[in-house]
Amino acid sequence: MHPLTGSDFGTLTSVLADSGGIPAGSLGSVAGLLGAVIGRTPFTLAEKAYTRSQLAKAGSMPPPVFIVGHWRSGTTHLYNLMVQDDFGFVPPVATGLPWDMLLLGRALKPVIDRALPETRYIDNIPVRPDSPQEDEIALANMSPLSFYHGIYFPQAFDHFVGRGLFFDGCTDEEISQWQETFTYFMEKLWLQQGRKRLLIKNPVYTSRVEMLHKLYPDALFIHIRRNPYEVFESMKNFYAKLFRQLALQPYDHVDIEEAVLSVYERIMGLIDAQWPAIPEAQRVEIAYENLDRAPLQELERVYTSLGLPGFDTVRPRFEAYLKSVEGFEKNRFDYSDRSAQLVESRLGDYLVRGGYQRPGSKVA
Repeated sequence: MHPLTGSDFGTLTSVLADSGGIPAGSLGSVAGLLGAVIGRTPFTLAEKAYTRSQLAKAGSMPPPVFIVGHWRSGTTHLYNLMVQDDFGFVPPVATGLPWDMLLLGRALKPVIDRALPETRYIDNIPVRPDSPQEDEIALANMSPLSFYHGIYFPQAFDHFVGRGLFFDGCTDEEISQWQETFTYFMEKLWLQQGRKRLLIKNPVYTSRVEMLHKLYPDALFIHIRRNPYEVFESMKNFYAKLFRQLALQPYDHVDIEEAVLSVYERIMGLIDAQWPAIPEAQRVEIAYENLDRAPLQELERVYTSLGLPGFDTVRPRFEAYLKSVEGFEKNRFDYSDRSAQLVESRLGDYLVRGGYQRPGSKVA
């Protein structure tokens, strides 16, 4: 099933209108999406009423914990590790059916579970019914403002990526509507997860920490960084695989290398500018390399820095999870001279600041 199967009529038709046209080969898929959305509409309306009634008596949602960082920087590994604690998180059913996760989603969960891929499209990480997901695909089903629409409809790649990552050209009303949709999804997720404190991972939010801090003044933030050489090669694989799986239009015209470099420059510049706006007690930054080398020590530092309770109590679960992934085989890439030169010419400041070397090279 294409992810947009879980969208609403307004989001789907808005995105289609901006997509630049659907090729004949994808018309059947788009007709199927429209049919699924229209067929779910009565259930979606019923769930909106149900959600309002539940939230009216639910009390206040505790402030979330946000994991941010550029894609392929270790956000997923950190997320999978931290959910061993008693956090609420984004399950597959909430990703696929964000409008219907509480009622119809509960009924269809066995079907959704069987439809899950064995591993993520972009790497070898297993996908299970209880695997934590990032919320961006869910929000792409609820709002036209998501960079995923650029992957679904690459003919309008720059348009969707600019608006979905940086709100380029968006009106104040559009941004406000995205915020309302986001907070509504968070509240629904909180209900679906038994009102546990939410742990949310989304690389898109790397450029929005100041906005999230204003929405949730007591939220906590964890920013994970990784060697830009590694990120660049892994991101080329990220786009290539997602285009093959999800694009409803041709995508050969997209300059993937330029997309990776330009987004990296901009998104990292934004978090560097916004990070000081978060009180020190509510933010911590870590390096993927440290998490990979000494995960328990680095995780304990995160808990201590943010005042999160219970590290010693949960430690055995962290250890058990780490043991379970000992044999996980990471994607491996060749780091060509050309790629290294591209990274060094565009991302040199980040290489110097982090003391990063080209993978395989020795530190002088």
